[in-house]
Amino acid sequence: MKELVEVMAKALVDKPEAVQVTEETDGKHITVKLKVDPSDMGKVIGKQGRIAKAIRAVVKAASTKDDTYVDVDIIE
Repeated sequence: MKELVEVMAKALVDKPEAVQVTEETDGKHITVKLKVDPSDMGKVIGKQGRIAKAIRAVVKAASTKDDTYVDVDIIE
């Protein structure tokens, strides 16, 4: 899931070299933490959080085949 979030985030931002994605696994629960440049934060979140919701929806759909629960956190 880390690679999926990284690819989507790099496609959205102006500074793809600043994108950092980490993954923490706890059984069937995976937490993916996304950190971007502060100037790109609005591009990743979107108006009223629509882009962030879309990222989470894609990751959730991809995680159903692995029978895992994935949570995506966007960190400042």
